[in-house]
Amino acid sequence: MRKILLAAGTTAALAMAAPALSGEPDECGEIQFGQVNWTGVSAKTETAAWLLEQLGYETDVVTASVPIMFESLASEEIDAFLGLWLPTQRGMIEERMRAGAIDIVGPNLRGAKYTVAVSQDAYDAGVTSFSELAEHYDEFDGKIYGIEAGNDGNEIILSMIDNDAYGLGDWELVESSEAGMLSEVERHTNRGDWIAFLGWAPHPMNINYDMDYLHGGEDYWGPDQGGATVYTMARTGYAWQCQNVGQFLENYTFTVEEQSIMAGHVLNDGMDYDEAGRALAREHPELLERWFDQGGTFQTGAIQSRDGDAALDVIRDALDL
Repeated sequence: MRKILLAAGTTAALAMAAPALSGEPDECGEIQFGQVNWTGVSAKTETAAWLLEQLGYETDVVTASVPIMFESLASEEIDAFLGLWLPTQRGMIEERMRAGAIDIVGPNLRGAKYTVAVSQDAYDAGVTSFSELAEHYDEFDGKIYGIEAGNDGNEIILSMIDNDAYGLGDWELVESSEAGMLSEVERHTNRGDWIAFLGWAPHPMNINYDMDYLHGGEDYWGPDQGGATVYTMARTGYAWQCQNVGQFLENYTFTVEEQSIMAGHVLNDGMDYDEAGRALAREHPELLERWFDQGGTFQTGAIQSRDGDAALDVIRDALDL
């Protein structure tokens, strides 16, 4: 159901059949999420969609590239997106933010990391900063592996190459996908070959592979080896219009460890994204109180289902807790 857009007539019928929360417009009963094809963002998003479905909401999840997500928010084609990385994506959204075209609901993850990483053998051999890559062109075959085209991390790498930053002017970015890039990391590390690639935390790659992050790229990646905070965004005014959902989106936060565990369930255990989120909630049921049993910016009190029941009780029942 979450993957299927409802026809206008069906939406209207559902809106009349399901009682709306007091003060929340009927149209708030249907939520359009956007996501990018990154394990962490997908797991967070599809888990959020599953949770809201248990509360009586209809949800749809659309996957596209980062630039399309920002444009879709600004044009009100989607309601929410859980994958804004700052400061690395600042240049991609600054114009729209200045125009008031998108709202930031709040951070959903602090202490993230996002920059180029290398295999541990390369790092231990002395390639610990961007300035040391160029002298080892042959060992890396002159390549840095990235993910999907148009991704902000890829764009930063391309900018470094275009500007001949750190002597990387004759290097090549290999664009692929998260899964494709990680298969190259595994292949190289299993053979003992060196590899440079786009890395981030939280992510199971930090557990699955011997790797480390390069220093010295502050001009492109920001301080602290691409230190970042991940934010939840919404179309302008959405979280205030649909305050029950808005309060959930503000409360819906993770630690680096929690998100890494959830992503590990996907990549290491073969779980679907929302299945991984349910597994995390069963392993750490205290998360549910963080997500549902409090008010905040929107002062809704405890979050409710569309029927007016306490969300915390509904979700615990759905998880058999």
